[in-house]
Amino acid sequence: MDVMWMRISRRPTDRGQTFGHIDRGKILGLLNREDYWQCAFVIAKGTADAIRRRGLESFREEIAALAPFLRDRTGELQDWEQISLLTVAVDRLSRWSRPGLLCIGDAAHAMSPIGGVGINLAIQDAVATANILGPILRQRTPSESELHVVQQRRNFPTRATQRLQILVQNNVIRRVLGSPKPLTLPWPLKLLRRWPILRRIPARVIGVGFRPEHVKTPEVHTSGSRESNRVAS
Repeated sequence: MDVMWMRISRRPTDRGQTFGHIDRGKILGLLNREDYWQCAFVIAKGTADAIRRRGLESFREEIAALAPFLRDRTGELQDWEQISLLTVAVDRLSRWSRPGLLCIGDAAHAMSPIGGVGINLAIQDAVATANILGPILRQRTPSESELHVVQQRRNFPTRATQRLQILVQNNVIRRVLGSPKPLTLPWPLKLLRRWPILRRIPARVIGVGFRPEHVKTPEVHTSGSRESNRVAS
């Protein structure tokens, strides 16, 4: 899949916070940014040019069909320059480090926007890096083998999250985008609908991740900060 990103103004009377609209062959996600909606129009990979050839009016109508309450605002999209194309890729480096260099976050692994977990993994990579390399960096430059420890720590959650994203993409997104027929819920979503308690599982995976990281680097106090703390006390 690919994603066409755009902004459409938001009004105080608009319902909901963050939600999506799904129809045969179409997906529209809306993120509440207070004074505007950040809109993600999900398309089959490689179809952006065909959508542009159909014209902006046709594109605005597709958005209005999925989210009718936006119909009187789709006219805000006056030019294709207002609509950015995100080419989705799910991949990762085979090795994250070289002498004097360490890649983490998006530099080490490209994530799908599914679940919005890219930022979670990036922050967890940073915390793991601080925990592992912080004490070493206070003394000297880490060796390449020491840099590689970060990848060893973060490789499993990265691979597991990407596999989950591909599973969702192949079994849900692809079915929606490629189906001209009325949609039926995949069996995992049917289970979540029937037993709401199961929703805690994907919520934890998305919100916390497969390997949560906690800051273990001791806090460093300078003499100035200690003096400030005494004055504040």
